[in-house]
Amino acid sequence: MTKMPARAGAGAAPLSIRGVMLWKRFLDRPGQEALRDAIRGVVAAAPLFSPETRWGRKMSVRMTSAGRFGWYSDRRGYRYVDKHPAGTDWPPIPPEALSIWDAVSGVDRQPECCLVNFYTGTAKMGLHQDKDEADFDMPVVSVSLGDDALFRVGTEERGGTTESLWLASGDVLVLGGAARLLHHGVDRVKPGTSTLLKDGGRINLTMRVVT
Repeated sequence: MTKMPARAGAGAAPLSIRGVMLWKRFLDRPGQEALRDAIRGVVAAAPLFSPETRWGRKMSVRMTSAGRFGWYSDRRGYRYVDKHPAGTDWPPIPPEALSIWDAVSGVDRQPECCLVNFYTGTAKMGLHQDKDEADFDMPVVSVSLGDDALFRVGTEERGGTTESLWLASGDVLVLGGAARLLHHGVDRVKPGTSTLLKDGGRINLTMRVVT
């Protein structure tokens, strides 16, 4: 039987940042290690790659996916696809990740995509909305592993005011309800703030219902 991640902060009330719900240290160290190892299995089956933006620039974040769909981007735009760029099926979403979704999502449907983003060095993610999905009543659940990241959350309109906070390894965010379409991104990662990943860096998982 697969061991579910231990939940250090599962019983604590979440914080709210503009309606985005944050569970600090939701996963304790053993839980983080179990999820990290499960994600290594995903990457072994579906190696990390560097997508292009619509303007032909390589993203600084490398990524892969698990589930029925994977997120992809090239000059044709942002979209979900049912195959890895190598032509293989995406691996299943690990049960360690699904147990987090079940605990915090507040919905009955299961995620159809678990996007895996890997940040190293100066990698960052500009302000964006997650709006390639069909049903915005379904939340996005985000899990942080590894080095701390400076997360920025804004408004539904581009160019509005923003707030920033540091996310640590084991933190879980939920973008749902009125916060589902808020712009958000990662300004930078602070090296050396976690020993979870042997060579440093940050893994971010975002689980979504696509259809």
